[in-house]
Amino acid sequence: MKMRYIISLFAGCLLAGSLIASPANNDPRFEYRVLATRKTSTLEKELNAAGAEGFRFQGIMGGNTEWGGSEAVAVVSRERGVEKRASFEYKLMATSKTSTMQKEMQQAADQGFEYKGQTVFESTFGGKEVVIIMERDRDAKAERHEYKLLATSKTSTMQKELVEAGEAGFEFVGMTVAETAFGGKELVTILRRSPGK
Repeated sequence: MKMRYIISLFAGCLLAGSLIASPANNDPRFEYRVLATRKTSTLEKELNAAGAEGFRFQGIMGGNTEWGGSEAVAVVSRERGVEKRASFEYKLMATSKTSTMQKEMQQAADQGFEYKGQTVFESTFGGKEVVIIMERDRDAKAERHEYKLLATSKTSTMQKELVEAGEAGFEFVGMTVAETAFGGKELVTILRRSPGK
């Protein structure tokens, strides 16, 4: 009787211990990396190196940092304790000419890349550029989208163009206010739609 009681007590303790421990095991923990550079080509290289290790792009901002001056700063993350990780590839496009940007975005989209974020970045050569980040999972089959870039200095014009794009099935994905070399201060809006819409 005493032995049965000890075994029951021991089994009860194990069960209670597993119930207490299980939420902690299911709680995700994340690793982060901050990538900061003055050159967009360097940032693309660093994003791809991190992506090969299973880190995924989370956000980007261009601006002046205390130590680096004018930099593009990106954050990437990955979940800890994952045995099989996805591998991500990145394309970073930077231009002061918005018509060039739409062409480059569509070429990347045709290769399976998807829009992930955008910012305005002051390049080392002077001038401000719109910077777009595009991503693809090396192992997954990507849905290819059609992209549209709208750039105007007037909000009323943007309203009109957005309505027209919406009627054509384009979905809003991001916007920046950019002081570009060609257009002055412009609202730059990115939209996309799935094939067949």
